Amino acid sequence: ILAGSIDMLFAGWEIAGIASFLLIAFYRHRVQPIRNALRAYTIYRFCDIGLLLGTWMSHLLFHESQHFSQLKALFDNPAFPPAGYAALLLLSCLILTAASGKSAQFPFCFWLPRAMEGPTPSSAIFYGALSVHLGVFLLLRTTPIWTYHLLTRFIVFGIGLLTVIVASLSEKTQSNIKGQIAYASITQVGFMFMELALGLEMLVLVHFMGNAFLRCYQLLVSPSIVSHLLRVEGSADTQFYINSYERFHFLPASIRNTVPDVLQNTLYVFSLQEGNLEMLVRGILWTPLKKLGAVINRLDLSRKVFYSAGLCLPFVLAVTAGIAGTGFLAAPLAIFMVLASVSAFSQKHSPFKVWNSIGLSAVFAGTPIFFLNPNAWADVVIFASGIVPAWVLGLWVINKLLGSDRFDAAPFAYRAYAETRPTLSLWLFVSFLGLVGFPITPAFLGEDLLLAHASSHDLWFALPIAIAFVINGIAAARVYQRLCMGRPVELVT
Repeated sequence: ILAGSIDMLFAGWEIAGIASFLLIAFYRHRVQPIRNALRAYTIYRFCDIGLLLGTWMSHLLFHESQHFSQLKALFDNPAFPPAGYAALLLLSCLILTAASGKSAQFPFCFWLPRAMEGPTPSSAIFYGALSVHLGVFLLLRTTPIWTYHLLTRFIVFGIGLLTVIVASLSEKTQSNIKGQIAYASITQVGFMFMELALGLEMLVLVHFMGNAFLRCYQLLVSPSIVSHLLRVEGSADTQFYINSYERFHFLPASIRNTVPDVLQNTLYVFSLQEGNLEMLVRGILWTPLKKLGAVINRLDLSRKVFYSAGLCLPFVLAVTAGIAGTGFLAAPLAIFMVLASVSAFSQKHSPFKVWNSIGLSAVFAGTPIFFLNPNAWADVVIFASGIVPAWVLGLWVINKLLGSDRFDAAPFAYRAYAETRPTLSLWLFVSFLGLVGFPITPAFLGEDLLLAHASSHDLWFALPIAIAFVINGIAAARVYQRLCMGRPVELVT
């Protein structure tokens, strides 16, 4: 909230994401909270692509004027924008992607009700008052950028309208009170998106604060309401309450009498399945990556040969770079960087392979920047000073925990080392934060510096770097969950 620039806002954005990930999985003895925590974290990391590239583009387009207070001055002259229309449209789409995912707007509506697996106070603070409104706050702070295009206003309005329709219908079929409150909050945020598109910033700010306080209060008192209903269970009033919701009455009586039963049943099933948005997002974003990673992992190459070749390749290409040019150097490294990340993303049975693939991907991200611009060696060292120690520390901890063991034949078995070996689990968590570029290590600053150097030579190189960082974070989070969470009795054979 106090961030004056998009860079500082991104730091707080990352802190909120990690805190949400840990709080959703607070009840780590049950499998469902662990899975829902990873589900929410994957959406967070995907939003990071939009905000990370948006931060990079703001540096590229506005140079030294990335401060929020300076953005409006850049757009005061209506004769021409401070950048090309196409560049502003791309930057606006990146910001909208980040805002939609963080605020659980279409098509990312499904993650917020599942985030209610955490303790009720954390659900009230994070998903009633804080996290779900961060996307709206981001749009408010960057209003001069995305409102410059009429097309982006239509996109924001359309996202809000679709969210209101899907969330208001899905709310009617939720079987728990926290899920109903979650979808009600999503619906109100959808209205805020529509208000933003219409230019009603002051109304959005009032709406923002009112909804945050209301949903926080509703979530905090929800256990008391459930407890009260259980105490009076069996009474006439409660029985009438239960009977009144045996059928799906989301349409007014005048409309319900004219709508065919087939259409009503279709809407009911659509609401129960929450619009199949989770399947849609999974099919578009994650399933192709898993299939590609499975193909890579099935290659008949020994691990030592693969990593040795991967580590030697940058130096071989460096020798030939003077003849073939920088494009010849950067393109293969970008491909190997993404392939290493995808391999880690789809690997479920070997934490060593996952961790080494993430570290190898980071090497492929930093090495070509040095070859493209030898003067950037200091910035590459800053990035490596955060990544390499975290990589080595993680390998040491995993070796202490497992030795040469694999995860398990079952892909969803959790080791629960957070209870049986808490000290090593804490060190694994620290190495996880360092490997994903959390704002406690120099790697966080190094990511921004790498993107800046990439933009000064090859603009296209920024996209695979951002994608690799995001996928690496998801893969590392899965390793931490599989090793440290779960019920200790699962380890008994």
